[in-house]
Amino acid sequence: MSIRSEITTLFEEVARDQQRQLVPLRDETKLLESGLDSLSFALIAARLEESMGFNPFDTADEFPVTFGDFIRLYESQTQSS
Repeated sequence: MSIRSEITTLFEEVARDQQRQLVPLRDETKLLESGLDSLSFALIAARLEESMGFNPFDTADEFPVTFGDFIRLYESQTQSS
């Protein structure tokens, strides 16, 4: 499974579990307008850390603004590992 697919699936699962209405996820979708809240993002980050073995937010200079930024943050960490 690609990182994009894994993250997209996780966004959908967390939205469903938290009873949030998720907008269609495109690279330009702003995370603050995605329909998720801070708890949802914390759950996503924790689950991704568990499955991928790292947390890119530990070393990131800034928080991603768009869904595409979020994907690239994780992709860049797996490429540099």
